[in-house]
Amino acid sequence: MPANPHPVDIYVGSRVRLRRTLKGMSQQKLAAALGLTFQQIQKYERGTNRIGASRLFELSEILDVPTSFFFDGLNVPKAVAAAPAGLSDVPQRSYEADQFSKREILELVRAYDRIQDPDVRDRVFAMVKAVAAFTNSEDSID
Repeated sequence: MPANPHPVDIYVGSRVRLRRTLKGMSQQKLAAALGLTFQQIQKYERGTNRIGASRLFELSEILDVPTSFFFDGLNVPKAVAAAPAGLSDVPQRSYEADQFSKREILELVRAYDRIQDPDVRDRVFAMVKAVAAFTNSEDSID
């Protein structure tokens, strides 16, 4: 593995961490489900170790997301994605700076994820969107 992780590996690892965190799962618990050590999960989440296709499939099943989840929002120019690994000059968004690292957002998403009834989930989602739209429209009135 090169000294500097590839930007795609970093991104995929951050998505693993995001979903694991949203599910309230520890690195140790995820590692046990995969038959790995928690150190290996740390390496995956940092992007220092690449995640193979079969492992990515296992992760999607354990974390209850489609495999495409790990690439959703990836915005790496084609030239960067095709270039050799070790692109330390490619700016990367820090996971810690991401909004999902805020505790109240994590708690909200976890609570929403526990709602079993699809109709209730739809109503809660619509309500939150309506409140956000109303709040934003009031901000612009001032």
